[in-house]
Amino acid sequence: MTVPGRRSSTFIRLLRSGFTDPSGAARLLDADALSAVRADPVLLDALGSTADPDLALLGLVRLAEAQRPEELRVLLDTLVSAKPLRDRLLGVLGASEALGDHLARHPQDWQALVTYEAADLHPGLAEFERGLADAHDPVQLRVSYRRCLLSIAARDVCGTTDVQQVAAELADLATATLRAALRIASAAAPEDAARCRLAVIAMGKCGGNELNYVSDVDVIFVGDSPDGEDEGRAVQAATRLASHLMRICSETTVEGTIWPVDANLRPEGRNGPLVRTLASHLAYYQRWAKTWEFQALLKARAVAGDETLGAEYIEAISPLVWQAAERENFVPDVQKMRRRVVDNIPAAQVDRELKLGPGGLRDVEFAVQLLQLVHGRTDATLRSGTTLDALHALAAGGYVGRADAAQLHDAYRFLRAMEHRIQLYRLRRTHLVPEDENDLRRLGRSMGLRTEPVAELNKAWRRHASVVRRLHEKIFYRPLLDAVAQLAPGEARLSPRAAGQRLEALGYADPAAALRHLEALASGVSRKAAIQRTLLPVMLGWFADSADPDAGLLNFRKVSDALGKTPWYLRLLRDEGAAAENLARVLSAGRLAPDLLMRAPEAVALLGDPEGLQPRTHEALEQEVLAAVNRAENAEAAVAAARGVRRRELFRTTAGDIIGSYGTEDNPAEEDHGALVDRVGSAVSDLTAATIAGALRAAVREQWGDTLPTRFAVIGVGRFGGHELAYGSDADVLFVHEPREGVDEQDAAKAAQAVVSEMRRLLQLPSADPPLLIDADLRPEGRSGPLVRTLPSYAAYYRRWSLTWESQALLRAATVAGDQELGSRFIDLIDPLRYPVEGLGDDAVREIRRLKARMESERLPRGADPTLHTKLGRGGLSDVEWTVQLMQMRHAWAEPGLRTTRTREALAASHAAGLIPTEEAQILDEAWVLATRVRNAVMLVRGRAGDTFPSEARELAAVGRYLGYAEGTAGDMLEDYRRITRRARAVVDELFYGS
Repeated sequence: MTVPGRRSSTFIRLLRSGFTDPSGAARLLDADALSAVRADPVLLDALGSTADPDLALLGLVRLAEAQRPEELRVLLDTLVSAKPLRDRLLGVLGASEALGDHLARHPQDWQALVTYEAADLHPGLAEFERGLADAHDPVQLRVSYRRCLLSIAARDVCGTTDVQQVAAELADLATATLRAALRIASAAAPEDAARCRLAVIAMGKCGGNELNYVSDVDVIFVGDSPDGEDEGRAVQAATRLASHLMRICSETTVEGTIWPVDANLRPEGRNGPLVRTLASHLAYYQRWAKTWEFQALLKARAVAGDETLGAEYIEAISPLVWQAAERENFVPDVQKMRRRVVDNIPAAQVDRELKLGPGGLRDVEFAVQLLQLVHGRTDATLRSGTTLDALHALAAGGYVGRADAAQLHDAYRFLRAMEHRIQLYRLRRTHLVPEDENDLRRLGRSMGLRTEPVAELNKAWRRHASVVRRLHEKIFYRPLLDAVAQLAPGEARLSPRAAGQRLEALGYADPAAALRHLEALASGVSRKAAIQRTLLPVMLGWFADSADPDAGLLNFRKVSDALGKTPWYLRLLRDEGAAAENLARVLSAGRLAPDLLMRAPEAVALLGDPEGLQPRTHEALEQEVLAAVNRAENAEAAVAAARGVRRRELFRTTAGDIIGSYGTEDNPAEEDHGALVDRVGSAVSDLTAATIAGALRAAVREQWGDTLPTRFAVIGVGRFGGHELAYGSDADVLFVHEPREGVDEQDAAKAAQAVVSEMRRLLQLPSADPPLLIDADLRPEGRSGPLVRTLPSYAAYYRRWSLTWESQALLRAATVAGDQELGSRFIDLIDPLRYPVEGLGDDAVREIRRLKARMESERLPRGADPTLHTKLGRGGLSDVEWTVQLMQMRHAWAEPGLRTTRTREALAASHAAGLIPTEEAQILDEAWVLATRVRNAVMLVRGRAGDTFPSEARELAAVGRYLGYAEGTAGDMLEDYRRITRRARAVVDELFYGS
């Protein structure tokens, strides 16, 4: 019977030793199998030193209970007297539940941990082959494999080997296992073995001598025929052997499985033959292989089977690997690979992903492999399949900064050690950091963190992941700056040729010019140059992520030259987290936004303000423009001031559009494209209205002072009235006036005509700004009619002469500038025309349909592809707008929701009124939004308006990036556009033409 006080003392001692369940531990210590050692203080201290004392004690009890009596005495005596065994055995039991299970099933295997000689401390391939030599079937192979794995894990948890040595030992054990599996397969089919030559090529982490505890073992099989054998029959025999080898390793038996053997990295992947001849491999790689396949071949290593054939394969493919950077599609392939896809990771797991998550192992591995491909073609010292060895060689050659390489080295080792310990626990393939507190505690303690293991582990993990996130892009670019700045004599640095190769590989079409820009920005010892050297590694990465990195870097140099002497510019980019990335996105997205910024460089300050990219209200814009006009000395100066506001606000709008469409590292691209289009349309329309109001004020003040002899209003029609202006749209308007009391009508008309002429003159003055063209051709009688009319004149014309198309044009009429009360009366005048009571008659509907059909056949530009023309093409803007407008003219008299100038609002109202079914409304809306975005993208990219996709490849790619398509997928973009607009046209045929 246990004395209560003694039990309490034991409980406290167990708690202090690190047991989380002292009561359960006390019961386990009372087990009969441990009676000879339970009181030994050495045992308790040793258990307390393990990653999980509770798990270690449970495993020890299970192992002891599985021993025969005489074997139990040997185990316990050795455990108490031999510290190396004690540390190894308990260390494994406290870190791996799976290996504890193995020892319980095979209780004699603990003796594999007893020896402690030099060869045992650092075993190689030969030792593992001896350990597997007695395995003659898959079950025996699994038992022998686990026994060898037990010794690797013991050295690992005791710190006898470091993480790189552990990974190398695991790769050696995998190599020995593949050889043993091939031996077993050959023994089962000796005729096949005699009929063929088969070489097993390890790929991935096994090929790179850096394997995990549990990982797919990637392989490629190469077959050939011995002298005198038929090649076809030899390949068939080799395929049977290879298939059997894979099953031996992968299939689940009573002893579980070893690991999957994955041959999907072979030519054509799963669709290709499992075994090919060397000639067939070479033919594929020379003609069809993609860049990622050469990246994978960096780690190729012959490990089993015919040694001569394996060596011939490695010798043959090696030149192809190191020439990959010279391939035609290398740059776009690299850009696609660099955009690491985490979309397939469930959102809840992204932050726990050690391998694929931000700042994960893949970031380091990809960065190192890309630099190897770029520079390994001229520097053979870089041709290592092991990540850390390659990183060391890159640093030694000046291809990566030494300090950056050291930080990445430490971070990679830490993350790999975490990965090892996570997988070791249950010997399961996973890269997720656990969430359970006990699992985290065991993981932290296994990493040597004992005071606050969970908190210390999370802190260290986040710190190392942050280092990787910060450096994995910078290591591409920082050596470029060292090469041009040359501030550290004696340090190895990139040669001009190597720097050019790297820039070319990262997407820069003119590396020589890029290097000149870098030298101009970063050379010297000034504070300005020092800040630039801090900024540029990140900026260059963001530029490279665009369709035109060269333009981004050139524009950055221009802005920096213009603002470099201002105290706030570089400080803004350095200190405001979003400003630098926002600027990089804007400068590399096309011509329009950078051109606007070059003419108003101080607008870069908007990029650092969280609210700086939100469009301003119409009232605020008009108030600022009118204030600027009032301060000007004359009309020309007034309009110049108004243009200055327009320039800055247009930059605000374009920058917000680009950043919303591209997204940033912290904020993904906006998913609601309709909201983005509406925001741009409203912002450009409000800005145009404010500029016209400023021109009106300037024209009036120049000749008449504060008051024009006639009241005057500007009515926006078309996209302007619908708040749907694109960046390159003209402003369609009507002008209306009303003589003031006591003013002769002819004098009033002359004044109104004069003010219109002066407004147009002022707005057409030569300027580097995007033009603002006022188009009044939709007025009564078109170009033959007077530019400006009174309300009675409009009323008389519409009453006697108005055609159906003119009523349709008035659907989007809204007052945009001038006398609001006069404008409201004009709107009241036209409402009966655009919303006719009882709707349109059949004749009017037929007339609209005839006019639309004629426009489709006559107005489409010659040679234009009707499937890609955004305005007049199939399912484009015109199709959707005419369909919606027909609904308005037929039903707005009875449905107030249809009385709107905005296309999307009218479409939504038609759906709400039951006039357009849900699916059809969604199809029309999607097509209209897409066509509008394409028009905006073309203007942003080319700096001039266009209604179809650009033909130049880089411009087309830039439009694609704006629309959310990755590099190299322009064809997908065009097909998607055709598909979406084809569906829209089918709806138009049904709803508009009634077919």
